[in-house]
Amino acid sequence: MSMLRGFLLLILFLLVGESLSFMLDWPISGSVIGMITLTTWLMLRGHVSQDLVAASQPLIAFLTMLIMPGVVGVFFLGAQLAGQWLAIAISLIVGTLLSVLTTLLLMNRFTRAVSESESHD
Repeated sequence: MSMLRGFLLLILFLLVGESLSFMLDWPISGSVIGMITLTTWLMLRGHVSQDLVAASQPLIAFLTMLIMPGVVGVFFLGAQLAGQWLAIAISLIVGTLLSVLTTLLLMNRFTRAVSESESHD
């Protein structure tokens, strides 16, 4: 039952994101908006419920399958993107470097916070 409640919560935030995207006519995917609202809600709340953990952990195993449709879609745009190879290459390199840097900074910050809290105990 816990997994069902968590899955319904994930679906609720997906629907909120899709609704906001549609009503406000934003050029952002509703699922991305839903993910941002879920993240904001979790940050304000300060913890993740066991229901949400039970629902989201098994979904991580299927993450690559969820990304595949977008990757396959790019394959069919090859002719349209042929003249844009330099811009695409630069975006991929800069995006990857920014992603790695952000991950490094966040990991450094949170591991330092955890080690400081453990040393005070």
